[in-house]
Amino acid sequence: MQNSYVESFNGRMRDELLNESLFFGLGHARSAISEWAEDHNHFRPHSSLGYQTPASYAGSIAATGSNATQDESFAFLPVAHTAPLGVFKTAEALIAAE
Repeated sequence: MQNSYVESFNGRMRDELLNESLFFGLGHARSAISEWAEDHNHFRPHSSLGYQTPASYAGSIAATGSNATQDESFAFLPVAHTAPLGVFKTAEALIAAE
């Protein structure tokens, strides 16, 4: 299920940005991708999120602790919890602990 969301996002980004742009350097590419991501996450409503923007949807989850929306078809989506305070192990620390 997660792969379908990623593939949808990748296809949309490819169609709307990457195939339509000619980048003149790494800085220009980073700037264009940042602007596209800002629009995608903060200003464009998504039908899969009940026609909310991803930022407002994430805010409603954080505020209520629930990912249930007006549409009950979204009730199955799991919400990952953040790591407990003080848990910030890097990959190197985890490998060294083995």
